[in-house]
Amino acid sequence: MIIDSAAFERYRRSPNEKTTPLRLLLGTAIVVFFWLAMTFVVLVAGTAAFIVLRLPGPATGQPMQDFLASPTGILTALASFAGIWIGLWAAMRFVHGEPLSALIGADRRISRGGFLKGLVAVLITSLLSEVLLYWLQPEITRGSIAFSSWLLFLVPIVPLAFLQTSSEEALFRGYLLRGLASRFGSPLIWAALPGLLFAALHWSSASSLAINACVLVSIAAFALLLTLLVYVTGNLGASFGAHLGNNLTGFLLISHQQTYNSFALFNARPLEGPGWTNWDAVLIAAIGIASTLLTTLLLLHRRSPLKVGPDDPRSSGLT
Repeated sequence: MIIDSAAFERYRRSPNEKTTPLRLLLGTAIVVFFWLAMTFVVLVAGTAAFIVLRLPGPATGQPMQDFLASPTGILTALASFAGIWIGLWAAMRFVHGEPLSALIGADRRISRGGFLKGLVAVLITSLLSEVLLYWLQPEITRGSIAFSSWLLFLVPIVPLAFLQTSSEEALFRGYLLRGLASRFGSPLIWAALPGLLFAALHWSSASSLAINACVLVSIAAFALLLTLLVYVTGNLGASFGAHLGNNLTGFLLISHQQTYNSFALFNARPLEGPGWTNWDAVLIAAIGIASTLLTTLLLLHRRSPLKVGPDDPRSSGLT
């Protein structure tokens, strides 16, 4: 695979002179503030509505946890990621003096082809990785949601999952990566720092150290792939699609979580649960890395029908 960096060079040179490390730090603080504020509002208002309206969901005596594990709670939790987009808009407008669309790519449009190819490639490799995980631990049960209800919930789940995943990509592979790359030449700074931050946010206090380690390794590998897609295309479109495909598999097909599984057709053994061995953790990490490598081949190999690259400047994308 021969990778041309021309598209990424245009992307990394697109920020204006106001994109300094200090302003990036200030902008990041603004994004975090809006993210936390939106999450707080969602948690408080949602929990109150869950109690007063007696919405369907678990009843463990812990109202906030019960709300978050309910179908309504999952949907509103996804909606809270709008706080990241609001924070990014504020940071770009008032700190950097640039439009929000500048984060998408040098041409300020989402690559339609890159998005669809990233989505399809990850859906394929996610299904293959689920087969391997089933071989490792064949404990899969049918979820509680009826198939007719599952089809109906596709309407809110898909756009809300896109809201979540696109906001994370815009922050980690857009705002931070683009800003750091404009000031620092080493990928150990502009690629590794956002990737490590992204992976660290997936630490779970409910999981064992070994499971946390395997999950973080898998997510770090996936984050590297997402960064590579931005490097190849100079656009967030492919990473938007890839990240969405990954999360839709967990939300809608097979859940590996004890909570947040209300919409999944099947439930696998939760990673937060007991009984996982260190060898299991090694195999889970290996499956995650193998899935990411296969996705890389699908999206970057020159003979792959899903190969991504810079858009033709004359073609149009999603505005």
